[in-house]
Amino acid sequence: MSNVDDREFFLKNIKKKSLSLGLDEEIFKKSKDLIYDLDVYDYNYLWTWMGVPIIQLPADIMATQEVIWKTKPDIIIETGVARGGSLIFMASILEVIGSGKVIGVDIDIRKHNRDSIEAHPMSKRITLIEGGSVDSNILDKVKSYIKKGNKVMVVLDSDHSRDHVLNECRAYGPMVSKDCYLVVADTLVGHVEEKDAPVNRSKLWFKGNDPLSATYDYLSETDRFEVDDEINGKLVLSSSPGGYLKCINENIT
Repeated sequence: MSNVDDREFFLKNIKKKSLSLGLDEEIFKKSKDLIYDLDVYDYNYLWTWMGVPIIQLPADIMATQEVIWKTKPDIIIETGVARGGSLIFMASILEVIGSGKVIGVDIDIRKHNRDSIEAHPMSKRITLIEGGSVDSNILDKVKSYIKKGNKVMVVLDSDHSRDHVLNECRAYGPMVSKDCYLVVADTLVGHVEEKDAPVNRSKLWFKGNDPLSATYDYLSETDRFEVDDEINGKLVLSSSPGGYLKCINENIT
C-alpha cells in the first residue's frame, strides 16, 4: 500500500476531468434528456435537507456546498424561499463553519413554510424578508444586514423570467464580494425548447425567456464576474449549469 501524499494530484485531476466533462456535449444532452424523463416523477421535489423539502437536484446541492466551504461567506442572500430547505441547507454549512447568516427574500412566504423554517434548529442563522426581491425598500432591508468587510454570496432562485433575473443580477450582483459567487439558478431552462418544457409548474419557462439568457446579458454588462468553468463543468444532472459565476473584481462603486 502506497503512503504517497496524492492530495494535490487528486485535486488537479478533479479540475482536469471537470473541465473535460464540461466540453462533452453528448453527455450534457443525455443528462438533460434524463432530467426531462425524471420530471414525470417530480424528481426535483423528492429531496429534503434536515427534514425540510429543498427542491434542488443533488448535483446543485453539492456544488453550492463546495463554493460555500471554499469562500466561507459571512452573508448568503437567496431570493426565492419556497419551502425553506435551501435556506436550511446553506445555514447548516455556515453552522459547521461557525459563523454567517442566510437572508431569504420572497414575495410570498407562506405561513406553513415560515413555521417550518422558524421552528428549525438552523433558524438562528436565517433571516426572512418578505417582499419583491428588486423592490427598493426590500433591497434596503437586505443591505442593512451587510456590514463593512462582510463577504457576501448571492443565490437567485425566484421568478425565472429573463427580465426578472436580469434585474436581480443588476440589483444583487454589486453586493457580491470578490472571490465569492453569484449563483443563477435553473439555467437549464435556457436549453429547453417550449415543446419540452415541464407542464407541472405554476409557470412555464423555456428557452428565450429564461435565467441563462439573463446570465449572458448580465455578463456582457459587467467585468466583475466570470463563469467558473470547473464547477460548472461537472454540473451534469443539474438545474443550474453555467449558473455559478465567480466574482473576480471588487465593486468600486
